[in-house]
Amino acid sequence: MTIEYRHTPVLLAECLEHLKLETKHTFVDATLGGAGHSIEAAKRLGSTGTLIGIDQDTVALAAARARLEQIPADERPELHLLHGNFGDMDELLVQACVPEVDAFLFDLGVSSVQIDTPSRGFSFKEDGPLDMRMDPGKHTLTAAEIVNHYNEADLARVIREYSDEKWASRIASFIVKARADEPIQTSAQLVEIVKAAIPASARRAGGHPAKRTFQALRIEVNAELDVLRSALESAIRWLSPHGRIVVISYHSLEDRIVKDVFKEASRGCTCPPGLPVCACGNTPILKTITRKPVLPEAAEIERNPRARSAKLRVAERLD
Repeated sequence: MTIEYRHTPVLLAECLEHLKLETKHTFVDATLGGAGHSIEAAKRLGSTGTLIGIDQDTVALAAARARLEQIPADERPELHLLHGNFGDMDELLVQACVPEVDAFLFDLGVSSVQIDTPSRGFSFKEDGPLDMRMDPGKHTLTAAEIVNHYNEADLARVIREYSDEKWASRIASFIVKARADEPIQTSAQLVEIVKAAIPASARRAGGHPAKRTFQALRIEVNAELDVLRSALESAIRWLSPHGRIVVISYHSLEDRIVKDVFKEASRGCTCPPGLPVCACGNTPILKTITRKPVLPEAAEIERNPRARSAKLRVAERLD
């Protein structure tokens, strides 16, 4: 399992630059995966630091632990590898018994390994069961449940809202017609339905025609957007003065939430301009470090095509 999780971490140098990790720091990798970012973070924390890794995928946690424990004991930070969703950030950090955190990293989306494992059902390129659960032991809703039981209006809403798919209504209609003949159980079945729903002229550009539908289903299955805002707000509360949050997002919905949360926490007085004295008492908590997102260089995209859509944003806690 460990070998399978040796994927290339996205924007690694940029993450390390903006996290500003030092010895004795407490660092939280909220999306641990195979520990691609955390291995390098651990080197900067040293034996006096603390590394907390969170992941809802037990296979990823096992792989990450195996990699991190290869670091010599006298060079390795104190490790707390926790099974859970970053939406439960408060409970997880209480479990880790830390007073505050110096840096958070969120690398959003689905890992390369999850995409490349057909049995997980995330990929539109490999046939497998329509599952898409990040944590199969905790979640019962699967992509198959959605495509076979949501009504046509709800299917169209999910596909449209979570992927900006302009053919959402037509795809939903084709799904409903197809499932009337037989249940839609595999990714290959769904890919063929989506291809049939999108006119040939529209399939010639914009990548794989099923990409956006699969993204939307994954987000719905795992309630990804619902927990992201609350996780970021929790992280802000746990940050030490001058502590940093670094977030890598991969689609506009995630990026918009990150940008909005950072903007809200960076806002000062919201009183009307004419008031002589502030009545709202609102003071900024964060300073946004990246006014525009940091994007991967062309060389990284060539080495790792999955970095193409990545956007990195950074904020720092004020005193």
